[in-house]
Amino acid sequence: MTGTPSSSDRPKRFYKDVTVEPAEGGGWQILLDGRSIKTPGRALLRLPTEALAEELAEEWAEQKTYIDLLHMHLTRLANVAIDRVPELREEMAEEVVRYCETDLLCHMAEEPFELAALQEARWSPVRDWAAENLGVILMTTEGIIAAPQPGASLQAARDYALSLDDFRLTALVYGCGLYGSALLAMALTEGALTAESAFHLSRIDEEWQMQRWGEDEEARTAANAKEIESDALGRWLESLRD
Repeated sequence: MTGTPSSSDRPKRFYKDVTVEPAEGGGWQILLDGRSIKTPGRALLRLPTEALAEELAEEWAEQKTYIDLLHMHLTRLANVAIDRVPELREEMAEEVVRYCETDLLCHMAEEPFELAALQEARWSPVRDWAAENLGVILMTTEGIIAAPQPGASLQAARDYALSLDDFRLTALVYGCGLYGSALLAMALTEGALTAESAFHLSRIDEEWQMQRWGEDEEARTAANAKEIESDALGRWLESLRD
């Protein structure tokens, strides 16, 4: 059975003070009552910018009686970036390529015309941006069957992913899954889109249907949770630019 962990499954908050300090050897660390945080892999939770360290410190400071790691989105991203990404860069680049092969922004509605026109108006600027700036030129199709994508474009996506540092590559792959689109994730990673814009562009179909037929509580709850994750991803990337 899945869901939010009960209090008995979560560790109690064991610290009072949360501070940020430069880490020995470079970067920034978070201290809980003067002790540095370690990742699940027992590495130092070392952040590349002070701004990102401050964002994570805020997550730790906001914890109440229990530590809710499930909803500490930035801390979880940092753990992945430090513990897993260095060993999985090639695999993560291939995941980006797979999202390019089935990118949300390439699947246009067959009908109604109004939805297809809205998709084209909102999605084509992102496709054009990726083509012009990254050499990732993806073909569109109608319906759910994926169109074959140019090998050169898939290689450009692979090269782009591998050009990123571990923290930005983490964000890119996370964004691919969150939005169902490598193009949206790339644009967000490069600062060409805000997280708010990327989120709403990923939900054009759902918001179209909602306006016409309404939205049930379960769908709204799921959308709210995804929007929170998108906002966290945006803050992650914004902090890396400082």
